[in-house]
Amino acid sequence: MFSDFMTNTWITASVVAIIAGGVGFFVVLRGSSFLAHALPHGAFAGAAGATLIGMDPILGMGIFAVGGALAVTTLGRRGRSDVVIALSLVVMLAFGALFLSLGSQYSSEVFALLFGQILGVSSAEVLPIVVLGALSAVAIITGYRPLLLSSVLPEMAAARGISTYAIDVYFALVVALATAMSVPVVGALLMFSLMVGPPAAARSFFADPLRAIPLSIGFALVTVWIAIAASYQSNLPVGFFVTLVSAVLYGIGRGWFALSSRRITVAA
Repeated sequence: MFSDFMTNTWITASVVAIIAGGVGFFVVLRGSSFLAHALPHGAFAGAAGATLIGMDPILGMGIFAVGGALAVTTLGRRGRSDVVIALSLVVMLAFGALFLSLGSQYSSEVFALLFGQILGVSSAEVLPIVVLGALSAVAIITGYRPLLLSSVLPEMAAARGISTYAIDVYFALVVALATAMSVPVVGALLMFSLMVGPPAAARSFFADPLRAIPLSIGFALVTVWIAIAASYQSNLPVGFFVTLVSAVLYGIGRGWFALSSRRITVAA
């Protein structure tokens, strides 16, 4: 489990978990879980299209993820955002299916695009993922204050001259960037659970962002580490354990929140 060929797995999975925990906090805070569900599928379609024409899959993922983010935020202001995101999701899935049907990828390669290949990360993939992860972290740190203010108090943010539309676009691009670096590792379907489950659990314990964000990152790290170890020992899919641990953490978080609320009520 800690042999040389697993080193890439532990490094990339940890980077993905850190970014998913940090970005995911704002996903949950802003109620953007549907967006976080849709953009990885856009990245999946981009990877399939890039593979079809012989391009680098990570480049294709980035192009489609950014394009999907811009389309969703721009069109969402002119209509119902949930409808726009839903339509964008099915369109991107349709393109992904089209690209796969036109190509000659083996089923294992298609499976990897959807569910990741966390136990088979090559050395050539490590550096791009680390670089994209660093860019995602810098983007979150740089935009932390306006992101937080526009998420919690959008009217006050507007009164202070912060453009909510610009923040929406900025955040969607951050999610797209995080998606592009994570899909090769955890896959289009599993990034959603990693970006929502641990952060939602962390928010159940702490309302203060300065305490909730580190806990969210910690939960995400624990999730991928347990998933890797369990998958290695059992030879079962990593995605199963990622989703299972995320759900368990969320259940524990909601239980803690309910218990704390009851204690406050009794004390009052």
